[in-house]
Parts: sequence; C-alpha cells; structure tokens
Amino acid sequence: MTRELVYGRRPVREVARAGRRAILELLVTERALGAEPWLKEISGVRMQVRPESALTAEAKTRDHQGVVAFCEPYGYADAWELAGGERPLIACLDQVTDPHNLGAICRSAEGAGATGVVVPEHNAARVTPAVCRASAGAVEHVRVAVVVNLARFLNETKRGDLWAWAAAGDASTPLWSTDFTTGTFLVFGSEGRGIRPGVRRACDDAFTIPLGGHIESLNVSVAAGVALFEAARQRAR
Repeated sequence: MTRELVYGRRPVREVARAGRRAILELLVTERALGAEPWLKEISGVRMQVRPESALTAEAKTRDHQGVVAFCEPYGYADAWELAGGERPLIACLDQVTDPHNLGAICRSAEGAGATGVVVPEHNAARVTPAVCRASAGAVEHVRVAVVVNLARFLNETKRGDLWAWAAAGDASTPLWSTDFTTGTFLVFGSEGRGIRPGVRRACDDAFTIPLGGHIESLNVSVAAGVALFEAARQRAR
C-alpha cells in the first residue's frame, strides 16, 4: 500500500480527528508520548517509540516535534462538486508553488469556513508533508482539489450566483467594497508573476487590498487570509 508521511503533533492529531484517511503507523519519542495524551487514544495503529534522531531521518527534517505518522494517501476533492454546492466560497490559487504558502492558505480557508481550495495540476504546490505541517493539519479538514486548467474550470463553473473575483494590485475596487455574500471564487496569483492573463480574463471582477504603508503588496498567503475572512465577515451579517 502506498503510504504518505505526516509529521508534527498538530498535523498528525488532525489526521486522527478528521478521519478522512487512516493512520497506518506511528513513530513517537518518549517525550511526545508523555506530552500528548491523545497519542495513547489512537487504537489499531502500530506505534513505535523511537529516538528523536530516527524520526528526523524518516521525516528528513527536525521539525517533527517527536511525532511522525505514515498515512493513507491524501484524498483530493472534486473541484466541480465543490463549485456545485450552495453558495460556495473557494480559494483558487494560480501556480502558487511555495508549500508554506499553500499550507497557510489552507489554514485560513479552513478557519474562515471556506468550501475548499483549488490548485492547477501543473506548476503548483500539492499537499505534501511540508504543506500539512504549514497548515497545522487544516488540510485534513478543508477540501483541496486539482484541476487541469484553472481558467477553463472558472469559465465552466461560474454562473449568475457564483462569481470569480481576482485579487490584483491594479484593481479599482477595494476589498471593503466587494460583495462576497453569494457564491464566490477568490483567485490569487503566484508569488512572482501574479495571476496569469488567461485566468484573469476568466474572472468576473477584481479587487485590491488597500495598503497604508510603504510596501506595494502582501504575501499571497496573507492576502488570501485577509480576503477569506472578509468574505466570512460579510456572510455572517
């Protein structure tokens, strides 16, 4: 059976809590086992107490916090099913390649109650151990989908009650003047080039996040977090 690695106390705990994929084997240190009572509550899983160096060798990083799990492969969602729901809120990432940015955006999306996150098949980060760690386990709860062509996906799924909004520094509409209360795609571009022209043309409108300082833009994960929680605020009214 194909196995995927997840490391870190919270990411592994969220795998167990979500129950979307099984934990097949656990490697833990004595220290982690004593500090995290939930580890002893996981049943039916082979658990080995190993020295920290052994976990570092398996995870290929020291950032494992004494917990490494081998799990079933991550199950991606169907993007069209996400878009077909009632009043969906979906973050679409156009070639965001940094796993830490993807993880942070998934964490914000889960916290904001978003329907899911959509990424293109090529030149984009996928759910990896580093993404699981950066998301603090949020990828186990929020649905992540992969599409072959992001522009085509937007064109085929947007409708009268499902609008695609591009986050763009040159947009004339400030974030605070948007309406995200209906179905909403929030589209964010890559760290270097921004949103590609074809994807931008597939969007219905664009917004910008007004900045009050000297910098010209925000990191994509920060911008996504701001926009997602603005959408959550609007929908809670």
